[in-house]
Amino acid sequence: MATMVMSTLILKRPNASRSGGPWSDDDYDVLESGVIVGRIFVVPAAPKGRPWMWVAGHGRQSHRAAHRYAETRAAAMAAFANSWRRI
Repeated sequence: MATMVMSTLILKRPNASRSGGPWSDDDYDVLESGVIVGRIFVVPAAPKGRPWMWVAGHGRQSHRAAHRYAETRAAAMAAFANSWRRI
């Protein structure tokens, strides 16, 4: 029986992982094993009550592309992780 190891997803400020800027205080890159795999940020034109947007599937992970809105940063991270870990 094979075991599956789940890597940890972490949030990192874009000024620490991307060039350019300035970046908003409500903007985060999502990293897995040190590689940017998504982003969580506040969108001014988001649906009412769900200002946080999460976007998965950057770079070579485009086959995992997904995005949604959430009420809080924590909810966005949980939804991102759920989507990202689906096989």
